[in-house]
Amino acid sequence: MFKPVSLLIGLRYTRAKRRNHFISFISLTSIIGLMLGVAVLITVLSVMNGFDRELKNRILGMIPHATISSREPFHNWHKLADFSKKNPQVIAVAPYTQLQGMLTANGQVAGALISGIDPVYEKNVSIVGQNLGTGETLDSLTADGFGIVLGAGLATNLGVVAGDKVTLVLPEAALSPAGVIPRFKRFTVVGIFKVGADVDTMLAYVHISDAGKLLRIGDKVQGVRLKLKDLFQARNVGESLVHDLPDFFYPNDWTQTHGNLFSAIQMEKAMMALLLLLIVAVAAFNIVSSLVMVVTDKKADIAILRTLGASPQTITRIFMVQGAVIGLVGTVGGVLLGITIALNISDFMTWIEKITGMSLFDAYFVNYLPSELNWVDVLWVSITSGVMSFLATIYPARRAAQVQPAEALRYE
Repeated sequence: MFKPVSLLIGLRYTRAKRRNHFISFISLTSIIGLMLGVAVLITVLSVMNGFDRELKNRILGMIPHATISSREPFHNWHKLADFSKKNPQVIAVAPYTQLQGMLTANGQVAGALISGIDPVYEKNVSIVGQNLGTGETLDSLTADGFGIVLGAGLATNLGVVAGDKVTLVLPEAALSPAGVIPRFKRFTVVGIFKVGADVDTMLAYVHISDAGKLLRIGDKVQGVRLKLKDLFQARNVGESLVHDLPDFFYPNDWTQTHGNLFSAIQMEKAMMALLLLLIVAVAAFNIVSSLVMVVTDKKADIAILRTLGASPQTITRIFMVQGAVIGLVGTVGGVLLGITIALNISDFMTWIEKITGMSLFDAYFVNYLPSELNWVDVLWVSITSGVMSFLATIYPARRAAQVQPAEALRYE
């Protein structure tokens, strides 16, 4: 069977027991360092992907991907909905009317953004119905029922539960025999949703008919909400739709309300990857020092090989094989370790919380450590580690090829 001399000797040097145990120790630490660097990099990227996924599912499940709004309330929103559905990116459409005000109960006051919705259509564009308490549904919001669904944080701030009354105070004044007084309306809490994000403390929902009465617009609506196949196409979809609509329609999308949050996550992920990549670079640099010491230790062997006819290119390949093996073992081991940790870190941290009795993630918008393994990340980490390891072998291998047989054997 064909076995190149450089490959055979390089593998033998890797497996052979060296006289200098310190060199063996350096090689081992190089492998372990590279393995840990790759594993940590894959794990951290997976955790960042997990947080990114939770943000998308929780926040962008509640707020609209895109909206088509009118500067004046309008009738016949179904016509606008049918027009919007002609765009292949649009999955579902629902009408909305929005108002801002203050909610009061039990002597507590909290500002809120109240959305008037049609429960039948809202289920198709929002996850609010999936995150209500046990036995609660959006169908509890009925026309003229003046029910309200609150976020869990908002309900906690007001000290209310399902069945309690809250008062909505609108930032408008009304004339009465007693003078100018603010407009207000009492609602019954018919549901409380919890998604574990900041929307829990700021959003509330009422029936779109009740919202129309409060705003004195009757059965008119302010616009429609769009759910898209690809949320990153939201701006393009909105702009393309309003291009063929009258001038009083205008688009809006999630990038204008929460885009900075996702940009921050992506930037943090990139910076963490860059910083952790330095660990891999340090481990790769250890391969350089390890091979340099091996070359020094093997000068006599190199000289004998040269006198037997081995070319400088053969000597170079021998030590590049040895360095490549160290890099390959460290990279593969790190990838396997990183994948194992990334797939189990959520359960492991939950177990840590359970045995210690500590709540490590209550300060965040999720109550556990999310992780999502992305195979693209695994691939680029593997390739980067492999390339760094290969580049680290070039200098020691070239130095080995420059060993002069006469000088090396003079005192042997």
